[in-house]
Amino acid sequence: MKLVFPSHEFDEAVAAVCHGTASDEQMRLLNELLRRDPTARDEYLVRVELHARLASESDLFASVASESPDLGSGAIRGEFFTQGRQTTTRDPVLGSQARWMLALAACLALLLGGGWWARYRLLDDRPGATSRAVAMLNRVVNAQWTAADPQPHLGASLEPGTLRLESGLAQIVFYNGARVVLEGPAEFQLVSSSKALCRGGKLTAEVPPQARGFQIVAPRMDVTDLGTAFGLNVTGARTELHVFRGNVEFRTEPKAAAQNLKEGKGAVVEGAGEAQIVAADPRGFASLFDLQAKSVAAEAQRYDRWREANERLRHDPSLWIHFDFEHGSPSDWRLPNVGSRSATVPDATIVGCQWQEGRWSTKPALEFRSVSDRIRLSLPGTFESVTLATWVRVQGLDRKITSLFMSDGFESGTIHWVIRNDGVLGLTVIGPKADHQILTSPPVINSDQFGDWMHLAVVIDGHSKRVTHYVNGRGVSSHALRFAPPFQVGTAELGNWNPIGFPGNDPFLIRNFSGVMDEFSLYGRPLDASEIQNLYTGGRPQTDVPTVR
Repeated sequence: MKLVFPSHEFDEAVAAVCHGTASDEQMRLLNELLRRDPTARDEYLVRVELHARLASESDLFASVASESPDLGSGAIRGEFFTQGRQTTTRDPVLGSQARWMLALAACLALLLGGGWWARYRLLDDRPGATSRAVAMLNRVVNAQWTAADPQPHLGASLEPGTLRLESGLAQIVFYNGARVVLEGPAEFQLVSSSKALCRGGKLTAEVPPQARGFQIVAPRMDVTDLGTAFGLNVTGARTELHVFRGNVEFRTEPKAAAQNLKEGKGAVVEGAGEAQIVAADPRGFASLFDLQAKSVAAEAQRYDRWREANERLRHDPSLWIHFDFEHGSPSDWRLPNVGSRSATVPDATIVGCQWQEGRWSTKPALEFRSVSDRIRLSLPGTFESVTLATWVRVQGLDRKITSLFMSDGFESGTIHWVIRNDGVLGLTVIGPKADHQILTSPPVINSDQFGDWMHLAVVIDGHSKRVTHYVNGRGVSSHALRFAPPFQVGTAELGNWNPIGFPGNDPFLIRNFSGVMDEFSLYGRPLDASEIQNLYTGGRPQTDVPTVR
């Protein structure tokens, strides 16, 4: 038999895929058709997308919604998982013939009647993501923020609000292009992309021509930049303004006449007194000028500490796999395993990934971009417990499920570690007779963290029969595990998945990772919370990597 498009058989096969009832034969025939016929492939994608959108409208089929089965809680075909619940058996393939026929009839009526396109357009016209951010935290050196406030992290988008820097240096880049370096202790309020308030502390500002008009308001000193570099020092009732390049305008009162201050000049206002014109003193701001050099030095120090910690890790006999991404080469397709068991575990194979800058500017890492990018590895044997840990920089979650580490198929004891597109971490453990359990964290990754380095870990403890997810050294969820050891890996992939054992190479099973991976470890034992914390603190690129709340 051969499936053709258009045909009634094609309609039935696509409907069966949408509702999780497709037979092996239907999947095989549909896969063959989609590979050879681009028109059928386009139609298939439109219908599947429409089905997903209609299914997400909870009140569209309100009359039957209360009776509908939960098809997303544990079907191994889609490998979906639901927060806070573990599934140990397959969900029903069908609840009621009448229910899915009603939903299918509604879908087909929209499709065949042409109304589907209008609805599709309306759904696409819904408001997109928005942001109130006006600046970003671009660089820090030993920055310590007031503990009672939300802790900004390197690379964070900053919305209007107050920053309280206890000590260290922090560089803020406004969206209009102005750059401000703060030295703690300092209290600095972001108002807009072109205005800020300084209530206390020392800062320097560099304002390019396109940010002309950038304004900083301090006690009795309203400064408007005219394309320049200047410094402010606010201590109690005293405010100092120093112009290092170009010129600025300042007012000591809101309705007072503006005074122009040129390069090499400064102004001091104390209490209710008049502004005193002085010579600019760049020496008082020398520590801020050295931000970049200090940042590079601090980065090099952290990199050296990580390398020292790595040398100690290699003596752990349970470290079966350790890819530190230090020993690879752009001209070599091998990724060396430097774990303690490297003599018995072969190096991995790099497929398609590109070498990029890692957690530190002098350290390499691998970027995953396309559906082909992956790292292939093989680990023989079985384990009573397993710990997985990695440093990643997620660039996006454009797949329903994104692979971190997945065994090729569904042999008993194999494991699949993934990120769902709503930021949930998931671990699927395959049990006997193709049974499975899916154990998930709360949502821990969102769009604000895209581009940030994050340390992710999951511990499978076969003795206590528990699975624990960690983000940046902190446990975020723990679950009872139904299956007893042994566990196995076999042939597996980082950042992608080869779905061996699936009928017809199901087109839904694209799991490629979008981002950069800098380190990966697999231990044949359960690391405790303090050991996970040590992996995080020893490998974080800055002292302010974001925590998960």
